Amino acid sequence: MAQAQAHPSQPATSLTRLALLAIAAAAATMALKFLAYFLTGSVGLLSDAVESTANLVAAMTALFAVWFAARPVDRTHNYGHEKVEFFAGGIEGFLIIAAAVSIAVVAIQRLRNPHELEGIGLGLVIAIIASAINFAVSRILVNAGRRYQSIALEADGRHLMTDVITSAGVVVGLILVRITGISWLDPVLALLIALNILWTGFSLIRMSVDGLMDKALPEEDVSALRQAIEAELEPGETYHALRTRRAGSRDFVDFHLLVPGELTVQRAHEVTHRLEAAVVSALPRAAVTVHVEPIEDPTAWDAAEIAPFEEDDPGTTLPHSSAYAPVGRR
Repeated sequence: MAQAQAHPSQPATSLTRLALLAIAAAAATMALKFLAYFLTGSVGLLSDAVESTANLVAAMTALFAVWFAARPVDRTHNYGHEKVEFFAGGIEGFLIIAAAVSIAVVAIQRLRNPHELEGIGLGLVIAIIASAINFAVSRILVNAGRRYQSIALEADGRHLMTDVITSAGVVVGLILVRITGISWLDPVLALLIALNILWTGFSLIRMSVDGLMDKALPEEDVSALRQAIEAELEPGETYHALRTRRAGSRDFVDFHLLVPGELTVQRAHEVTHRLEAAVVSALPRAAVTVHVEPIEDPTAWDAAEIAPFEEDDPGTTLPHSSAYAPVGRR
């Protein structure tokens, strides 16, 4: 069995700086929004400030996650520490849900006991400034998270974007209250914002659970893998039992390579290295494991081994050709 370990190009220092940027942005916007709330008494601004508090906690969680995920492989964590980012994403999801619930509770209380708002103009200016900060930092974090496959940073960026949506709703609500004089518009809009934030929280939790449950890579990545592997196969060689998963910024790929039994160990070693290089060319952050088997051995085609990953009839005898390789779901 041959293994090719990934050499993550993830710049840990840059990710840490981005996480620190998120903390600074969350602290600044939280202070601005609480100031706006004290000036206006708007429950919408209070809900916005509460969410910014959750943003600050989430940003600190993301900082810990990117620091811990960058730690090298050790004796007790042979596959690295990247999965900690899924926990961070799940924590952020729960924080978003908690913020949404608190917003809804305050909004319902305000609906029952409405009162006039004050200082709306200044509150609007402060909310807009805070939104601009969050929007800029959110785009930076989401783009960096996707580029480096850091779910912690992407989750933090998406969390900040929910804050932007909240702030936009609050601004609209304050404008409507100022124009119409209808004070109950403020808490009603806060309730609608809470529903939107709930959806984002559940989405982040689902993403984290998928990662912790070793969900297979997206179909487009798996398709690229198959094309890369099949392009390198020579006559008499085939493969099956292709499996994939993602842990933070690293991808893990393993499959069984079937070659003629008379092939020397040296030649089989060369073939596996050729295929590993092909996989890494398709997925640069992949750690590859290849199990070599003699193609003539019936146990190499054991249905119990192949069936969990393929749609082919387990009882079918497959030709020893790469064109008919049982490569998983097509």
